[in-house]
Amino acid sequence: MTDLTSLGAAAGEAVRAPFFIRGKLVDRDEARHVSRDLGVAFASPKLNLDDLVTPRAEPGPLFDVKLGEIIDFLVETGQRLDYKINPYLQECLERTAKTNPLPKAVIENIYRRPGRFATREALEFQVEANFHDPAFLDGWVERTDPYGQRARIRAFPPRLVHIAAGNSPSGAFATISQGALVKAVNLIKMPSSDPFTVVAILRTMADIDPDHPVVRAFTAVYWRGGDEAIERTLFRPQYFDRIVGWGGGDAINNLIKYLGPGLQLISFDPKASISIIGPEAFASEETMDEVAELAAADITVFNQEACIASRFVFAEGPAEGIDRFCEKLLARLAVDREYASAKGQPPPADIRDEIKVLTAMGGEYRVWGHPDGAGVVIRSPEPVDFHPVNKTANVIPVARLEDAFRYVNVATQTVGVYPAQHKARLRDGLAGAGAQRIVRLGSAARNTLGSPHDAMYPLARFVHWTVDEDI
Repeated sequence: MTDLTSLGAAAGEAVRAPFFIRGKLVDRDEARHVSRDLGVAFASPKLNLDDLVTPRAEPGPLFDVKLGEIIDFLVETGQRLDYKINPYLQECLERTAKTNPLPKAVIENIYRRPGRFATREALEFQVEANFHDPAFLDGWVERTDPYGQRARIRAFPPRLVHIAAGNSPSGAFATISQGALVKAVNLIKMPSSDPFTVVAILRTMADIDPDHPVVRAFTAVYWRGGDEAIERTLFRPQYFDRIVGWGGGDAINNLIKYLGPGLQLISFDPKASISIIGPEAFASEETMDEVAELAAADITVFNQEACIASRFVFAEGPAEGIDRFCEKLLARLAVDREYASAKGQPPPADIRDEIKVLTAMGGEYRVWGHPDGAGVVIRSPEPVDFHPVNKTANVIPVARLEDAFRYVNVATQTVGVYPAQHKARLRDGLAGAGAQRIVRLGSAARNTLGSPHDAMYPLARFVHWTVDEDI
């Protein structure tokens, strides 16, 4: 295959973004790129496509490693992913803060999280939730059907290309741990907004044991998404079984064109989340204060960069109460939180123009705040026809909570409900409309381990299910 160099910004000072190729760090200033969100230059090694592929004739490093050994290694890695003592994460924070739109303090809080997801209990629970019997990962499991016919089944290790999410560094450890748990050969395409965090974690692993099969099972590099010269060469079934794609609509549509027999897409595609607020919220000023805080906590996750961040709030209540709630909500959007800042990046120019038009319309439309990154609340009779971002909340009055169902579809990820007792009444209707996750209002950023993600158990879809039948 061809040796390709991606050239971005002109020569000069640039943030260094090393690669990690089949267990080895590669740190050279040979190619220049520009981050998507902030336009910051970063430097990387040049890309040699031959280095990125493990031939089919060569078993992956993890194919015959027992799951217990993999979990042991991930647990030890988690213990070392302590930002206070990990030099790679500390260095990574300074670099990521230059290319990522999230504030530095939020990125630092994210870097303090990975260890809690790398406990033995958490990893084992995740495997059991996806496979029921972890033995499928370690070898051939014999099953007998009701007619006495026997088969041996194995969740065979796959060859995966991960198109990593760019909206937050939080998914880096999840991508690595999931790829390791299914014993995959893993190629991770890092995002331009964070071409650092994945490599920092892999370097931590290499410090534990540079020759460990988990370390050798990973390659992490960067190229500009949509570069056909690279992707048409790499995205072939003779090299990979699955593309695990995170990203916006354009990114996912780009991946779809490479699919064909033998190469599947597991898509974590664009989602929008909502909130549903019952009439109980307007019982008193104190209750409205509480609900406004809960709603703001869900809206501002990663400054509304995350799919789990709510964008539309459907509220059943008196008109004056809903307007008073909007005032309170605006104030709570401009608050520093663990995973949000009081003021972030302002919305794009086209959305600022839309908000200006809605402000001038009056009547059933009313706008609180300004699109300056501190927060905007729009009350409208139906959802606005743009995608609210950068702490923009759209509040829609409804006569009854079930009226929200007609705005729910398969792209609706998380639904926060207040008060929580309405969840049981609403969940079947929400699921039937396409919603994937129903939570208490204010808890969108927390999740139960091992639950489905985007309406699927992803690890069970990553593997190559193979059957050996005796009939």
